[in-house]
Amino acid sequence: MRWVGLLLVVGLAFGVGWAWPILVRPPLVLGQDAITDAATVAVTPTLEDASGPVIVVRPPAGTPSRDVLIVFYPGGLVRPQAYEWQARVLATHGYTTVIPEFAFDLAVTNSGRATALIERYGAGQQVVLAGHSLGGAMAAQYLADELRSGRQPAAGLILEASYPPDGADLTGASLRTLSLRAEHDGVADAAKVTAGMALLPSGSREVVVPGAVHSFFGRYGPQSGDGVPTVSRADAEVAITGSVLEFLAVTA
Repeated sequence: MRWVGLLLVVGLAFGVGWAWPILVRPPLVLGQDAITDAATVAVTPTLEDASGPVIVVRPPAGTPSRDVLIVFYPGGLVRPQAYEWQARVLATHGYTTVIPEFAFDLAVTNSGRATALIERYGAGQQVVLAGHSLGGAMAAQYLADELRSGRQPAAGLILEASYPPDGADLTGASLRTLSLRAEHDGVADAAKVTAGMALLPSGSREVVVPGAVHSFFGRYGPQSGDGVPTVSRADAEVAITGSVLEFLAVTA
C-alpha cells in the first residue's frame, strides 16, 4: 500500500506540474516588447472589460480613424499582449483592434466572444475578424456558426497560420478572406492551411510570408516544433502587416 500511495503522490505531482502553466496564466501586461518603430510609440493601448478583459488599441491622437473594427483572437495558450505589436501598427493607419483574453488562453472556450466585442466597440463600423493559429480557427468557427443562424457580423476574415476547422463552411458568405502562411511554419501544416481554402469564399487569397515561422505572428518567443526562420523577425513583421494593410484597404 505504501508503494501505491507513493505512486499516487508522484502521479498527482506530475499532473499538477503539467497542468499548472495552463491553469495559472501569466499576468496580462501591456506594452512589453510591442514597439515596432517610432510611429507606434504614440499608440496607447488600454485594458478594458467587455464580458471579460480585452486589450483595446486605438489610433493615436491626430491620426484619422477608419470606420473599421478588428477583433483578433490569440493563438492557443498565447497571452493576448503577444499580438499588441500588430495592433499598434494597424493603429498608426487608423484602425482600431480589440484583443480579448480567453479562459486559459484558449479561444475554443468561447468562440462566440466576438459578439459582445462587436456590440461594445463596433457600432457604425465594418468588422474584420482575425486570429492566429487556434484563434484563427475559432474566428472562422464563429463566423460559420453565425452564418448558419442567418447572420454575418463581419465583412472580412484574416487567418494567420490557420485554417477553418471541419464543418466551418464559409463558402456561402459574402466575406473577403486573407490567409497568411509562414514559409517555414512547423506547427500549422502547410497542406492543411492550403486545403482550408476550400472552406472559404471564392476569391479568398493565400499569401506566404517568406522565411517566416509560426511564432513570428505573435511575440511570445520560440515554439516547440516550429521551423527555422530564414529572415529576421522584423522583416517578417513588415511583410505580415503589409499584407494585412493591403487587405484592409480593399475590404473596408
